[in-house]
Amino acid sequence: MTVSRRGFLHFAAGGAALAAMPQPGLAQAYPSRPVTLVVFVPPGGAPDIVARLIGQPLSQRLGQPVVIENRPGGGGNLALQAVVRAPADGHTLLLIATPHAVNVTLYEKQAINVIRDIVPVASIDNDAFSMVVNPSLPVRTVAEFVAHAKSNPGKVNMGSSGSGNLSHLAGELFKMMTGTEMVHVPYRGMPAAITALMTGDVHVVFDALPSSLSHVREGKVRAIGVTTDTRVKALPDVPPVAETVPGYVVTGWLGIGVPKGTPAGIVERLSRETNAVLGDPETVTRLANIGSEPFVTSPDGFGRFIATETEKWAKVVRYANLKVE
Repeated sequence: MTVSRRGFLHFAAGGAALAAMPQPGLAQAYPSRPVTLVVFVPPGGAPDIVARLIGQPLSQRLGQPVVIENRPGGGGNLALQAVVRAPADGHTLLLIATPHAVNVTLYEKQAINVIRDIVPVASIDNDAFSMVVNPSLPVRTVAEFVAHAKSNPGKVNMGSSGSGNLSHLAGELFKMMTGTEMVHVPYRGMPAAITALMTGDVHVVFDALPSSLSHVREGKVRAIGVTTDTRVKALPDVPPVAETVPGYVVTGWLGIGVPKGTPAGIVERLSRETNAVLGDPETVTRLANIGSEPFVTSPDGFGRFIATETEKWAKVVRYANLKVE
């Protein structure tokens, strides 16, 4: 499934269309009660860590608590469904991430998706991923890992946070670009996948830095590569995978969305306050400490970005012949 030009323009222009609607006094009265930010992973996953990091300062700016509600499952679809079914009044937010863009293609027959049913509000951050292995695996570089995998076809287990999630697709992209064979072992969330890596049930995991960094620093797992095209400050001694596999780049991203039909004044208020949080030097420092950096856009700009990401990952989904009913 691809995003048509009409669908792309409709999605990207959603905020502008809403802006033309009269919203007397609505934004001024918002929020009138606690705001729920629905997160698609269990507590402890990288998106959850970032959601909680920005939730507190966002609460202060909105004048109401921002409550994190974890709804893992379905590759992000359970969280999406919960938000789409909520009143379009700005009190229920979706933490949007790469999996939601992937799912447009992965779940072709699904009645809802992020393009059709969510209005983009604001992007939050970009996350580097790391390629981490069990310390007992006899490899210390990406090149050694590739050689090991090719010498043991089908015997290397690759853990992920679930089929179709970015951790899975990062591994599929690696297999595609290196010609290696690995057995995919999906788990319900990244904490479970990292636990399996530490116990040796799987041999490699592609994980966002915010959730794997502490384990790397403690020596519980070994990082052999980062998935950005340059080194990251949080792991300065770990080279990019791209130094061994030219062109291999994977970054995760997060943002906020609301149900379709949410008044434009509320979208604009949420966008303005989120961007203010991301511009705070304390937030920038806290994100850097977990291997992340702010990613600031307008609602329209975020909509265009999501549409572009949807097309990008559709190619990998089709290459790996991934389908979920």
